[in-house]
Amino acid sequence: MPRRSLDLTADDVVRGLLIAGFLLMLAGAMPGHLSPDSISQLFEGRMGTRETWGPAAYASVLAIFDSIVPGTGLYLVASGFILFASLLGLRGLRPRASWAAVPVALLMVASPAILVFQGIVWKDILFANLGIGGFFLLARASVSWPARRPPWIVLAGALLALALAAQVRQNGIILALFAALAIAWAVRGEGWRRSLAWGLGALLVIVVASHLIGVASQPAKAGPDKASGVGVRILEQYDIIGAVAHDPTLQLRVFNAADPEAQLVIRARGAPLYTPVRIDYLDADPAVGAVLWRQSDQVVRDQWLDIVLHHPRAYLAHRLDVFRWVFLTPKIDSCLPLFVGVDGPADTLKKLEIAGGKDASDRAIYNYGTWFLDGPLYSHLSYAVTALLTAGVLLLRRDRADMVMVAMLAASLAFAGSFLAISIACDYRYLYFLDLAALTGLLYLALDPPVAQVRRLLRR
Repeated sequence: MPRRSLDLTADDVVRGLLIAGFLLMLAGAMPGHLSPDSISQLFEGRMGTRETWGPAAYASVLAIFDSIVPGTGLYLVASGFILFASLLGLRGLRPRASWAAVPVALLMVASPAILVFQGIVWKDILFANLGIGGFFLLARASVSWPARRPPWIVLAGALLALALAAQVRQNGIILALFAALAIAWAVRGEGWRRSLAWGLGALLVIVVASHLIGVASQPAKAGPDKASGVGVRILEQYDIIGAVAHDPTLQLRVFNAADPEAQLVIRARGAPLYTPVRIDYLDADPAVGAVLWRQSDQVVRDQWLDIVLHHPRAYLAHRLDVFRWVFLTPKIDSCLPLFVGVDGPADTLKKLEIAGGKDASDRAIYNYGTWFLDGPLYSHLSYAVTALLTAGVLLLRRDRADMVMVAMLAASLAFAGSFLAISIACDYRYLYFLDLAALTGLLYLALDPPVAQVRRLLRR
């Protein structure tokens, strides 16, 4: 009896690669790579305290999974599942699958953006996964809507994912605006009033749901959450010193009126320590922090506003310098591009009953990740270009799902751009959503390239 030949389709290969990538990532990372930030937030979640200015929602997420299975293993599975389920679901958005998607899927699962970063317990990773998941669900809803009644369950899942994302990453609310625009586009055929109502309604739901998640995440015994206020204060102080470092003649008029010593210390001791790489170097001189933190919030804010309004050149020079480092990462080794193993305060690790250090698997993953450090797979610029080109091609076809993917890519670029105003360090993970969105958009495009539309454009 003749044997039947194995007839693999592009669907089969892409699906197999993504599933294998998910399992390989888990095998190399379980129960998760934990940096000091990860340890602090896991401790906050388990103990119900607030000791850092990180998002309370992320600590709460870790606490939920930790209460089921102690540690971060179950959380890692759930976080990775959001991403890989979304990637697998992209095929359902297109009528067919092209073999062009196979090398893209292989690139994704082999890249450090997936194989290494998905194994790290960072809020930036969960934020990116929730963002991808939220936009995928919106695209899923757009395929059949508004031809039929609104797919309420899918829409609710999308809005909930984006609401949680906005709490996990402080500037993640940017995604809500682009999600609202995608929904408004999906129902544009029903008239501009309904389109506007749906868009504004979706935006309102995400904002309100995100606020409620934030309130519910705050430990009762910790009182009102002051993390955002502390974060803004730190940013303002960094901007003040950065402006002085870029313009030594700049006069700190507000500080001079309230505390003349502050200007002297900032100019003589703070400015020389300044670097656009990260704010941490200012801690080298305790006198700088002491003189800043003894000022009231109002004084610091007034001084920051005085610089922004009356010395915009110095402020922008500082901000552009900082953004250059976080976006272009001129010296990638200075921007924490990799983390494996477990590291944190010894007493906190002991209380959590977690062993620190790195094993052989961690070292192998780290070595693998270093192969790509100076290439395009570790370049936010390359991902930004990919996102722009992918969005441009999808705009030629403009299917309903295409426009949601365009909104996702635009959101990733806007999210990255927001760091022009808020960045305080060049950590590579801060712009991880841009990288992941670009790869997701590229896979979606490769599944069913708009060949006919591109050919028509080239003939013009």
